[in-house]
Amino acid sequence: MSDAGPERTLAALRGHSYDKGRGLIWQVLWVAVSTLVFTQVWCPNRLRVGILRLFGADIGSGVLIRHRVSVQWPWKLTVGNDSWVGTGAELYNIEPITLGSNVCVSQRAYLCTGSHDRRSPTFDYDNGPIVVEDGVWVCTGATILRGVTIGAHSVVGATSLVSADVPPYSLVRPPPPVVTPR
Repeated sequence: MSDAGPERTLAALRGHSYDKGRGLIWQVLWVAVSTLVFTQVWCPNRLRVGILRLFGADIGSGVLIRHRVSVQWPWKLTVGNDSWVGTGAELYNIEPITLGSNVCVSQRAYLCTGSHDRRSPTFDYDNGPIVVEDGVWVCTGATILRGVTIGAHSVVGATSLVSADVPPYSLVRPPPPVVTPR
């Protein structure tokens, strides 16, 4: 074994899943309703919020969920009052995602609670919840990885990658581009 870790054997992980939180019937129903109704542009916000609640999400009042928002498992989602989730955002919540009140998750933002242990020869899961506290703005195209808490009233700039906790009232900026003249 080198510093990079052992060689991977992905076949060993097959059949060893994470806890989805609900049975197969609920999972199939969610996938069908999500695909056919929830993500569609013609589906009104009021119906989207109702569908999330029907499937077990804890959704506050005044919440705006735009079309093409992807939610892996609604029963692992909590959203506070007056929060927004923009068009094309992906909430990959195989572990819980909690959005506080007055949170804006902009277009195409990606919140991912799943990962794998790179050192594991069987590529075991290394998942963790995401908490986005009150008043946070997650700008367009930003990515927040598993196990992260974004402190209250912070801004995660467009295209930023967040892999560690962010203190309250912080500004996370993406790395500056490197331009090399020809």
